[in-house]
Amino acid sequence: MTALDIQHVDGAAGDEQLEAWRYVHNTIIPAHLLSLADVRERAARNHLELAYAEGELIGNSTVRPPAGADAAAMVAARVLAAHRGRGHGGHLYERALLKARELGARVIETCVLESTEDGLRFAERHGFVQTERYRLDGDPTWGIDLRLAG
Repeated sequence: MTALDIQHVDGAAGDEQLEAWRYVHNTIIPAHLLSLADVRERAARNHLELAYAEGELIGNSTVRPPAGADAAAMVAARVLAAHRGRGHGGHLYERALLKARELGARVIETCVLESTEDGLRFAERHGFVQTERYRLDGDPTWGIDLRLAG
């Protein structure tokens, strides 16, 4: 695996970083397109990262800080299709998991579109089990919430 250049995207990030993060999200999750304002708001409340390999944007990640009585955090690692199968998703996932634990998470959750078969297989290989299925507003795509077992 090529070493990744990881960039943190926070609430003070410029439009270029926010647009790069948005591009990855919207490419992988076309059923839930985000605006630049949506990403700016997420960057202020979540831990977002961008991943580059040899100067090329390859993916992003999200850690939604723990909340609720069970201190559940949501993690997501997204890798553009042309860059999958090289270990990048695992690297992003491990970073996100570590960050969630640093923030005090006792439970780890994720969500995947059923149509993103690579993402669903990845989550299941990493020990996630399905907890809920739902239809996204106005879209025939099923969303799947998963929780890390154990």
